[in-house]
Amino acid sequence: MENNSKDLSKPGLMPCIRKKVLTIAGSDCSGGAGIQADLKTMTAYGIYGMSVITAITVQNTKGVLKSEPVPAETVAEQIDAVCTDIMPDAVKTGMLFSEEIIDVVSQKIKEYNLKNIVVDPVFVSTSGSQLLEPQAAEALKEKLLPLAVLITPNIPEAQALTGITINNKNDMLLAASELCKKSGTNVLIKGGHGTGGADDLLYCTEETALDFAWASPGAWAGFIENAGDIIKVEGNGRKAWFIHERVDTKNTHGTGCTLSSAIACGLASGKDIAVSAALAKSYLTNALKAGLCIGHGNGPADHCWNINRTGTSCM
Repeated sequence: MENNSKDLSKPGLMPCIRKKVLTIAGSDCSGGAGIQADLKTMTAYGIYGMSVITAITVQNTKGVLKSEPVPAETVAEQIDAVCTDIMPDAVKTGMLFSEEIIDVVSQKIKEYNLKNIVVDPVFVSTSGSQLLEPQAAEALKEKLLPLAVLITPNIPEAQALTGITINNKNDMLLAASELCKKSGTNVLIKGGHGTGGADDLLYCTEETALDFAWASPGAWAGFIENAGDIIKVEGNGRKAWFIHERVDTKNTHGTGCTLSSAIACGLASGKDIAVSAALAKSYLTNALKAGLCIGHGNGPADHCWNINRTGTSCM
């Protein structure tokens, strides 16, 4: 009788237990932002990373010199290739460039019923270059944001999405509340572009907030010990502030990409939004504090700080 049993000790036959995250974003040839930063972050988290390229950028630490979109049809085909073979546990979107690309990405998210969508609404690069066509902003708000489980705008992006000028933490709260209401999803406004500290605000839908334990004293004690206990969390009801001192560095290239990818990794691993965001904030802060100095402009964070220090992933 033929023996049809498989020897799982042989390469290629072991069951896959690694979580998988897909980034849909632009390419940065200098390696500090875009899909390159995303994939480095996923590796640091012990996640299997995949990528769909939406645009080719000519850039380095000194700025973006040129951007060329990938045809929307090719973007769709890349998503098909991934999702018909390796279904992701989470998806992060970054630079989408055009209305046509936003349309196909939104359609494919619905077609494959993709979960744990983190949208980094990339409008402008750190150096000031436009990375989203003006007419694409409405498509982003109407078609993609409602599909997300979390939106991660910085202060300028939150202003562009809501029309609210942000000068302080009260303004951040107002903008987050408005964006949450309009999009129907959770919002993390990053405070790095503000003055003073670099506190981030997580503002949740009523449904999401019911799952969080931050209302109980001590609920957050020690929850980020693996990444360094550097984030203070103050939360109640539908909001939480992630509080820490600003890192004194000019090397902030790709920080938004890195943070949103790290959050997607946390979600893929089964953590809730609040813990995923806090872990991601801690990971990024340590990556900035590592003091990597590459290039002659605003250099990248050290995405592999945890691997270089401990030989293990940050999870």
